[in-house]
Amino acid sequence: MEDSLKSDKGNDEKDLDSKNDENLLSNLSKTESINLKKIPSDINQTNLSNNLNTNKNSENSNPDLPKDTKVKPKKEIPIEKKPFKEFINDNLTPSLISEFKQRGLEVVEINLQNTTRPIAGDKCWVIYCEIKNTCNFWLSFEKEDITSPKSISLCKKGQNPSVIESFLIDEKRITLKLIISRLFQRLNGQKLIGVN
Repeated sequence: MEDSLKSDKGNDEKDLDSKNDENLLSNLSKTESINLKKIPSDINQTNLSNNLNTNKNSENSNPDLPKDTKVKPKKEIPIEKKPFKEFINDNLTPSLISEFKQRGLEVVEINLQNTTRPIAGDKCWVIYCEIKNTCNFWLSFEKEDITSPKSISLCKKGQNPSVIESFLIDEKRITLKLIISRLFQRLNGQKLIGVN
């Protein structure tokens, strides 16, 4: 009796396996054909699924078919690596205006020009800034590069600058935040803005 139950159970499992195999095969595309006679009866569903996935992956390796390409997002370059004029006009100038505004000061004029440096009289790139009823400053760059040698001249409103000082000469890495913080440090040091 036990033998007949085991054989019935074995036949049921084989019937179930072959139905699963047929269901999987019916899901194949028309271009994929597999002869049912070549599939061993003891194959399990996992093996058949793995084989089908392998076939689909090999189709994607065909050079004539379009491949799924993942577009890597481009890393944005640091703003300090942007071209000189773009960095000054798009980043430094607006940041300075914003910083002065936060301190309750108004920027009357701020511009970048390739002109003569105050006191020295040589030609270079100069950021001129006038703060309403407070002071003026000239931040000069010897070349069209934020890492080039820099100098600064300051004066109270209505006066001419009398001293030219080097600016950020010992810094290896020049950043937007560094330029702004050291500029305000100089202005505070001369008691031109705020309290020292």
